[in-house]
Amino acid sequence: MRHTHGSVEVICGSMFSGKTDELIRRLVRANIAKQKVQVFKPAIDVRYAVEKVTSHAGSDFDAIPVKKAADIRAKLDADSTVVGIDEAQFMDADVVVIARELADKGIRVLVAGLDQDFRGEPFGPMPALMSLAERVDKLHAICMVCGDEASRTQRLVNGKPARYDDPVVIVGASEMYEARCRRHHEVPR
Repeated sequence: MRHTHGSVEVICGSMFSGKTDELIRRLVRANIAKQKVQVFKPAIDVRYAVEKVTSHAGSDFDAIPVKKAADIRAKLDADSTVVGIDEAQFMDADVVVIARELADKGIRVLVAGLDQDFRGEPFGPMPALMSLAERVDKLHAICMVCGDEASRTQRLVNGKPARYDDPVVIVGASEMYEARCRRHHEVPR
């Protein structure tokens, strides 16, 4: 089943906000609708399974790992009508061009990723993806300090907030990250 027109949908937010669960929910619905779905993820993300996108809650969906965004073109089946891209913040800037190309060809592109890095700054290609999207959903987690709505990702090193000059990309989960609200998000300089 082909769409009458393509689109880009971005699911963003902090870690533990349910981005991958929401991506998987939309992918499952596309499968139910008998649409041809393909999912891609950065090869750097090997936290749970190499050939699956997996949420922190444990749901998963088959995926193709790619080293660079341009690999999506080579691995895309001609009859795919829905393309999912998880952890898009780890993709190179070409992911923006590819998302636009796919949508222009009538493909529904579902993108999930962190909108901010641990510093609270825009993360990788996510701002550009959000600007070209027809739909953007920002999800929130729960602040691990006060229980309010959390929109930021706190990186911890030995239980203390990571410093601003620490590397931006370190793949991990609850052992080194937690969700925080604006008030409790800390980035010492």
